[in-house]
Amino acid sequence: MLRLPIHDAVRFILVHPHYPENVGAAARAIKTMGFSQLALLKPGRLAIPEHEMAQRMAVKSWDVLAATNIYETLEEATNGADLIAATTSRSGVSGIESPREFANTAFDAARDGKRIVVLFGNEKTGLSRDMVDSLNHRIRIPMAAEQPSINLAQAAQLIAYELFVTALNRRFE
Repeated sequence: MLRLPIHDAVRFILVHPHYPENVGAAARAIKTMGFSQLALLKPGRLAIPEHEMAQRMAVKSWDVLAATNIYETLEEATNGADLIAATTSRSGVSGIESPREFANTAFDAARDGKRIVVLFGNEKTGLSRDMVDSLNHRIRIPMAAEQPSINLAQAAQLIAYELFVTALNRRFE
C-alpha cells in the first residue's frame, strides 16, 4: 500500500455516532485511501467497533476498527492536534472550505509535522453549531441536490479521498 506523510498525520473522529454500520463503513472508507486513525467521541450504545454490524461493514478494515479509540470528551479526542476541522452541512456558516481546499491546508500542515483532526457529526444532527463555530476550519461537501447531507461514511470517504489525492499530487513538492 502506498504510504504518504499525510496518512500518519490525520485522525478521523466520528462524534456521537448512532449506528454501528457507519462505524464499520467509515473504517473501510478511510482505509481505502490509506488512513488508519479512526476515533469515536461518545458513541451511541450500539455504535462500537466490536458490534457485529460494524464488523460486517468494515470489510478488510478490521485492523482499523480494532485500533479505534473511544473518547468521552472533545479535549481528549483532539489532544495533540495542531489543526482541527469540523464537517458541516449547515448553511449560513462562515469560513467554509471545500474538501479540496482543506486538503491543501492539511497537506501543508502534515508536511510541517503537524497533527490533523477531522470531526464528523452524527447521523441525525451533525455537529453542534457551537462546536462548528469554535473551530478555525469548517468543511462542507458541495452538493447539487437539495438533500441536506450525505451518509456519515460517505462523508469520511470523500474527505479521505481529497486528502489522499492532494497528497499524491503534491508529494514531490
